[in-house]
Amino acid sequence: MAKQYETVIGLEVHVELATKTKIFCGCSTAFGGAPNTHTCPVCTGMPGSLPVLNRQVVEYALAVGLATGCSINQYCKFDRKNYFYPDNPQNYQISQLYLPICHDGGIEIETSAGKKVIGIHEIHMEEDAGKLIHDEWEDCSLVDYNRSGVPLIEIVSEPDMRNAEEVIAYLDKLRLIIQYLGASDCKLQEGSMRADVNLSVREAGQKEFGIRTEMKNLNSFKAITRAIDGERARQIELLEAGKQVIQETRRWDDNKEYSYPMRSKEDAHDYRYFPDPDLVPVVISDEWLERVRERQPELRTEKLERYKREFDIPEYDASILTESKRMADLFEETTAICGKPKKVSNWLMGETLRLLKKENQDADELSFSPAYLAALIEMTEEGTISQTVAKEVFERIFYENADPVRYVKEHGLNTVRDTDELRSVVEKVIADNPQPVADYKGGKGKALGFLVGQTMKAMKGKADPGAVNQMLLSFLDCGQKKG
Repeated sequence: MAKQYETVIGLEVHVELATKTKIFCGCSTAFGGAPNTHTCPVCTGMPGSLPVLNRQVVEYALAVGLATGCSINQYCKFDRKNYFYPDNPQNYQISQLYLPICHDGGIEIETSAGKKVIGIHEIHMEEDAGKLIHDEWEDCSLVDYNRSGVPLIEIVSEPDMRNAEEVIAYLDKLRLIIQYLGASDCKLQEGSMRADVNLSVREAGQKEFGIRTEMKNLNSFKAITRAIDGERARQIELLEAGKQVIQETRRWDDNKEYSYPMRSKEDAHDYRYFPDPDLVPVVISDEWLERVRERQPELRTEKLERYKREFDIPEYDASILTESKRMADLFEETTAICGKPKKVSNWLMGETLRLLKKENQDADELSFSPAYLAALIEMTEEGTISQTVAKEVFERIFYENADPVRYVKEHGLNTVRDTDELRSVVEKVIADNPQPVADYKGGKGKALGFLVGQTMKAMKGKADPGAVNQMLLSFLDCGQKKG
């Protein structure tokens, strides 16, 4: 009988915080600046420069800790983690080893197997390193220190996950919590949220953990899923062949769907941690902690329940609307203006998601005004524009944040209420389509839909479909009676 194996997974998640300046200096944290333009003596490790802690970093760390059920160390301090690497200008990283700011928390996830709590061992504050750019054309490596000193929190989970589905559920829940708090945009593709996967396998029923590896370079949920499945298979294959798994750091190549070793990572690796002599301990008073607690926003779980209760929206719709803080904000702000939650939900769930998918965009990138969507809904409800025209106008709102009232006026898109004009178009459609007319008179009701469509096309969508339908019926039924 073949052996059964269990996968054991723990995550180290690094999150870049949404401060305007770095953790220990006043340099910008903006993404995408020219290399080495967001730097100063402090974040490039110049002798004699001294770090000054950014208060907002502490508040973001506290907010995430409170939202994930952590205990708070109201007396915590920074340590130096000593290692040499070209993108590490000081030859040490300021982090927290002995007294991290948050510890012993957890978040509840839900998968196909049900609900489960994933423990959080600790959350600590630290600074990011710079970035190496390997120039294959010039056969050299360049270093950009813009990212050096960008504030991070590292969220270290317990080894409580057993498969890729649980890992993605945990990361997604964590991402949404942090986004709702405003602590980070958590964009994996830009590196503002990075997950290192610690994975081992053991025989089913075995209590001791197997030898683990750590996988880096994972910048999407799909890559993380493939990396977990690939590494699990690799370790099982080694064990089945009577070989031993080596504890090491591995880099995942998502294009080749293969991981390769970067460096050995034995437990004995010594970073020579010691308290940072340039930074005083952080003392968090009860009053400070309470102020942060009072500012905690409504998180996704509570918002989802409130939407179902307050707006009478189906659970599926509420779950989609709350998957992104930006989408939830758009829904609430638009509803507050027009007072039509179901109509707002329909536009966001329908046309908005369709255009996001078409443009391969995330909901976080939505930039149109809720006031414009509310105005569009009002115009459609009042019959000022037809549903067909409304979809055309919404595209302009989506792409250009266009004012719908002005756009409709400038392009003459108001619903045509001139019965004489509509009558002449209907007469022409009937004259030009004798076969569908004969089909309708012969009892084929679907033919009427075709004639309505032809009339709407001739009117460029500016007619009221109900009025078109009514006028066509009056002409066709009148013709039948005469016949």
